[in-house]
Amino acid sequence: MIPDRIIEQGTLRTTGTRAAVDVRIPWYRALPASCIAGASLSIDGVPAPAETLRWELNGQERTFDEMRDDTESWWFPLDSAVLSGDLPVAADGREHEVSVDLTVYIPYIVIGDDEVLHIEEHDTKTMKAVTA
Repeated sequence: MIPDRIIEQGTLRTTGTRAAVDVRIPWYRALPASCIAGASLSIDGVPAPAETLRWELNGQERTFDEMRDDTESWWFPLDSAVLSGDLPVAADGREHEVSVDLTVYIPYIVIGDDEVLHIEEHDTKTMKAVTA
């Protein structure tokens, strides 16, 4: 719905072995954490291993499985979340291509028997990494 704004420009951070980027919700209304079905992070065409991905929302870092039943934490359109994963990236002043795929469920739009709308969005931006 709003895919060109998923990745916040200039937010790529690295520890040398782990990378993180700020992401924004691709929807115009808030969603509970349970509606964040998954994401992927790639830098310069190299994907972070799925088992290393972490999602930080409202100061709490978790896996997507850990958020599956969380209806208390909300992701608001003006708030950023942080997607991170094990990816070696150098903060050497070079530009890096950052790609994020994101899948969210929209619980109040029913499209079939016991099925709600899910959206899969993608964004790619080029930016420099800074040391976290």
